[in-house]
Amino acid sequence: MAAERAAVDIRDDRESGRLVAYLDGVAAGVVAYFVMDPGPGALVAVHTVVEPQYGGRGIGSALVREFYSMAAREGVPVVPLCPYAAEWARRHPEQAPQVSQELVRSAGLQLGAHREMF
Repeated sequence: MAAERAAVDIRDDRESGRLVAYLDGVAAGVVAYFVMDPGPGALVAVHTVVEPQYGGRGIGSALVREFYSMAAREGVPVVPLCPYAAEWARRHPEQAPQVSQELVRSAGLQLGAHREMF
């Protein structure tokens, strides 16, 4: 019998720029992001991190999928500066619309104003 996967609870903490995945009430992974100016601006994924003990459970993928869904609900694009999010977008083009290189460059410049994400 296959082991049943626990449900992942994903919550957006817009104030701190973190989309957090909880597994059994414990933070298991996060997408660190910021919102580009001027608003309503694109959502820019900077880092995706899954705690090592939760690796291999699809948490990173669930986080990035929810990040794109969140942007779609808000009617804004996603700029995946995070290598994991960029690779996920490449593998899921039906869920991750491409953005212009100009928007990617602008997001990279704005990232400099968010030093807390380095």
